Amino acid sequence: MILQKLLNIVEEESRKKGLDLNSKKTEVMVISRKQEPPKCDIFINDAKLKQQDKFKYLGTIITSDGRNNNEIAARIAHAKTSFQKMRAVLTNKHISIQTRKRVLQCYIKPVLLYGCEAWAISKQMEAKLEGTEMWFLRRMLRISWTERKSNETVLIEANSRRSLIKTIRKRQATFLGHVMRREKLEHLITTGKLDGKRGRGKQREKMMDGLKRWLGSGSSTETLETFSTRTVSHYAYVKIGKAD
Repeated sequence: MILQKLLNIVEEESRKKGLDLNSKKTEVMVISRKQEPPKCDIFINDAKLKQQDKFKYLGTIITSDGRNNNEIAARIAHAKTSFQKMRAVLTNKHISIQTRKRVLQCYIKPVLLYGCEAWAISKQMEAKLEGTEMWFLRRMLRISWTERKSNETVLIEANSRRSLIKTIRKRQATFLGHVMRREKLEHLITTGKLDGKRGRGKQREKMMDGLKRWLGSGSSTETLETFSTRTVSHYAYVKIGKAD
């Protein structure tokens, strides 16, 4: 197995430098579309590594199914917790709504959008993100659910409009532009193709699918070509920005 060979090389080279790999702190995970991920038997000095179905890396939750649902749900929870900690300011009617929205933009939304550049957002999670955006505004205006006010009415009262999904797409467009222009390992991963047949059933929503819809591109190739040069990438960014 290639992974075992690579780990053996790392373990051997580390030992030459006087370093030892701790098998109790080293874990393995297989990313697969199957409901039951394949077993992966990897060893360090005859000690079998524990296989995980998810772990957190640099603050981001990575799961064995390759989806972002758990990460997005966690980001929403963190953002709501941060909102509650600043509730005294964000719901204070003695402070103008414009000022409070700036506080929200500065302190709460960065918590929500951490790592969003790599999200593949399903329609279900997109609805949850938009719901979170309205959750913030309703609490800032102290609107109870019993008042049965529509989202459109809330947006008018807040002198605001939906912008969260557009912000995510802008960040993804900027990130993809950097990847395409660098032409490094990330570029190879983004543009490369794997041998094999496509799985049965409806295909998963990919980050590229969302960008294709926003840019009005007919194919992934056309979308990637859009970001292949700095000038065209900037034009694409402006084009998305005009939707605000």
